[in-house]
Amino acid sequence: MDKYRLRDNFDKIVQRVENARIKRSEHHIVQIVAVSKYVGSEEIRALYELGQRAFGENRVQDLRAKASELEDLPIEWHFIGRLQKNKINHLIDLDPWLMQSLDSLDLALEIDKRLDAKGKKMSCLLQINSSKEPTKAGVEPERAYDEYLKIIEETKHIDLCGVMTIGAHSEDENLIRQSFETTYKIYEALKPHGATICSMGMSHDFELAIECGSNMVRIGSLLFKD
Repeated sequence: MDKYRLRDNFDKIVQRVENARIKRSEHHIVQIVAVSKYVGSEEIRALYELGQRAFGENRVQDLRAKASELEDLPIEWHFIGRLQKNKINHLIDLDPWLMQSLDSLDLALEIDKRLDAKGKKMSCLLQINSSKEPTKAGVEPERAYDEYLKIIEETKHIDLCGVMTIGAHSEDENLIRQSFETTYKIYEALKPHGATICSMGMSHDFELAIECGSNMVRIGSLLFKD
């Protein structure tokens, strides 16, 4: 992909995030995670050179390949996909900065067991299915608060530092807003328990997510479009 096009896309997104952030509050800080699943190491390196530090992958094998090709860069890798139990050890070995898609207590206990065996820790976000769509992973909003506390209580090696959601899959802005507001309320309630990250919003809805309180957005297609 053309470097000038990438810079242009990046600048536009940074500006849009900035505008949405200020609309929420001038003290509100938002981190951009560049979702790099559709691109190769070259584009990631080019974006890194423009100042982007956090990159998200949703397949363990892709994360492994790209992390290996870019090991000379101190990239902040985020895992954002559904994690199969047979891939847990592989993910732990990659030492991601943040695992955003912890979607059940069951998975947390399994990860914790493997972390214990390897003498490692992992930072995670609890994924909430705030729109209650059957195709989405995540804890139902009514159970999220209790599930979060259970994970803190029952695991020793997971550092739970917030929540993540995918906005409602809908053209109706009110439904999308509702799913973000639901998640943000849970995040607020979890702040006394160490939650600092509220990861909501992707290429098509990140401004609305920021308006609803998101402090981390996951943007892919907008960044890398030609």
